[in-house]
Amino acid sequence: MLLSATLIGEIIIVLAIVMAIVSYYLGKKKTTTPVITALIGFFSAFIPPLAFIFILVLVLKSDTPPKDVANI
Repeated sequence: MLLSATLIGEIIIVLAIVMAIVSYYLGKKKTTTPVITALIGFFSAFIPPLAFIFILVLVLKSDTPPKDVANI
């Protein structure tokens, strides 16, 4: 099977979009800056092993404590 540069580029773009969505979702639960986490996830997708390590770190990170409205 012949892999063209166009196919590889399309795969990387789809992976980047998926990584940004997954990073944002995990960033909302695990960090205080989900937008920055999504950007890092998007750009890390251009080096796929780095992207999967980044997602693994986010999954293993503990959740942030919920904001308590009564203490404000």
